[in-house]
Amino acid sequence: MSDNIPWASGSMMGRSANFDAADFATSANTFAPTSGTGAAGGQTDKMWMPIWSGETLTAFDHYRIFSGMTESRSIASGRVAEFPIMGTVALKSAWAAGEELIGSTNDNASKTVAIQLDARPIATHFELDNIDLMISQWEFRSELARQAGQTLANARDLQVGSFLVRAAAESILSDDPRKAGSDWRGTLADSPMFGGTSYEKLGDSTATEAERADAALALLRALEEFQVHLQEIEADSTSGVFCAVTPRAFHDIRALGVARESGDLAGGAGRPMFGGVADAGGLGAGLRDGMMNLADRLEYMGVTIVKTNHLPNFDAADAAYQIGEPRYNLNFGSVARPATTATGADVKAVIWQPKAVAELSLTGLKVDTVDDIRRNSVFTVASMMAGTGVLRPECASVVTGVAHSSKSDLRVALGMSSEYGAQLA
Repeated sequence: MSDNIPWASGSMMGRSANFDAADFATSANTFAPTSGTGAAGGQTDKMWMPIWSGETLTAFDHYRIFSGMTESRSIASGRVAEFPIMGTVALKSAWAAGEELIGSTNDNASKTVAIQLDARPIATHFELDNIDLMISQWEFRSELARQAGQTLANARDLQVGSFLVRAAAESILSDDPRKAGSDWRGTLADSPMFGGTSYEKLGDSTATEAERADAALALLRALEEFQVHLQEIEADSTSGVFCAVTPRAFHDIRALGVARESGDLAGGAGRPMFGGVADAGGLGAGLRDGMMNLADRLEYMGVTIVKTNHLPNFDAADAAYQIGEPRYNLNFGSVARPATTATGADVKAVIWQPKAVAELSLTGLKVDTVDDIRRNSVFTVASMMAGTGVLRPECASVVTGVAHSSKSDLRVALGMSSEYGAQLA
């Protein structure tokens, strides 16, 4: 690891451990205590540290909603990973005999988008006055590991979600090698924008059922338009398409077509679109199934609809709601931030392909624990280094409750600048 990263250096004042998967496999040999509170050969590390690290990582993976829905790469050292973008190859529409083909440096140009780790790690922490509970009682340790993993997972989902919105607000890069001019090969185009009163009540618990149903239907129409866009730009057809909404919006989508009053049953109506009814397409699970888990999903025309409590739909520039570095802390809500007349973007949903955004992480989870004799307690921190970046802005769209006239207008509402750092080299 880089010597200029204080977080990535050795132990702090107390016991420290930095583990990856290989460390977990051999931790019993490396950290073998002679008893529940002691260590062999005078070693101060305790068995609970590698065990608890593994349990926290397991919880982290379990609670991640956006895991597997973006480009993801883990690096063992360093700060930056490069993702290539390939241009188009040249074409000779009619190759005459004896005519020499000369390659051009503009054809099939290869450039890269550099994604870097954040400057500082994200961390979860707690303090105990009896660390032996972490060793001897599984019920106690498992709950702390679950909460630590869930907290890290929630933070990363918010950060990734913020960059999905950033990707949707970006215009295609001016020096993107895939742009082939104005001929029939030049299919690359900005992603569509979906915003206005049609989506204003999406997931709004204060709205009427009819208003929420209309907004849910409008979202399904937006999913169809996004699919058309991907076909028009000849996007990778092997990558899935995802849409993230709030649990309320997810339920409203699933309940489309469910009768709410006796009049809805007239003429055999009231067949739920997502109720698993074969005549209506069988788009979801039967209404006997609660679909209460956040991992539950709906499928619509090839789009996987997921629900999350961590859709960025608030003003993250507010000091009380910040989710990371300044590039994450945009105004995703509907209110105006201080010292500006611009209201927020009012994010209602995000639609994307995995190649729109890249996640970067440093291998392993770092655990530090320090005995504080003055406080008669043990302070424990679990931290990880991660980073996020935009790869292909044409593969992401955002659904907003207000209409934004252009990508530039959307960026103003979010409080971000164009091409914040996706540098092609």
